[in-house]
Amino acid sequence: MKILLVEDDLDLSGALSRVLAPLGHQLVCCADGMEALVMARRQAFDAIILDLGLPTLDGLQMLQRLRDGATTTPVLVVTARGAIEDKVMGLNIGADDYLAKPFDLAELQARLNALLRRSRGEEDLSCGNLRLDRVTGIFYNDLRPLDLSPRENALLKALLRNRGQAITKEALREQVFGSDGEASADAIEVLVHRLRKRIVGSSAEIMTLRGVGYLLIDEAIAGKDD
Repeated sequence: MKILLVEDDLDLSGALSRVLAPLGHQLVCCADGMEALVMARRQAFDAIILDLGLPTLDGLQMLQRLRDGATTTPVLVVTARGAIEDKVMGLNIGADDYLAKPFDLAELQARLNALLRRSRGEEDLSCGNLRLDRVTGIFYNDLRPLDLSPRENALLKALLRNRGQAITKEALREQVFGSDGEASADAIEVLVHRLRKRIVGSSAEIMTLRGVGYLLIDEAIAGKDD
């Protein structure tokens, strides 16, 4: 993804570059509002991360001119201005999301990914607060990324695709182990046991349906139905 980062704080700009570049994003950095406006009009970007306190042209003014010129690139505003009126003004002008400084880099990453998904009409796979980010392929418990092995990742993805529906051990074995004929149904049981420990703290629960298989549900919703 090609992202225009408009930020005059060079330390923050460098930190964002170090976080986003390894995820496959191509970052174009600019510290001047007028220069960034010209770049945003002449080049195609997948998203813009926009600070408001900029030299030569204020971030809100830049955003206004972009929208007046029919530029629809998704814009994530990041600013030290915490007043609610600034936030409302930015959203009314055409910002797609707003993040107040100081912020956690993981939260900015999550908000940016959500912005990119919405712009492409994609939705995450989720169950309660357990979510698969389609852009990065990373699972999150709220904003906390989960450290999963490749097979744990494949198992959770299969369960999420069938959330709310029973899925057999054999179907899971095929999706997780593929053509590995040595993998047994017992291997799935071991993997499910490990995965349950990984998702502790989320509202998602892996239920065992004896003689059938497994079921991934949102405990919060299931509790309301009781």
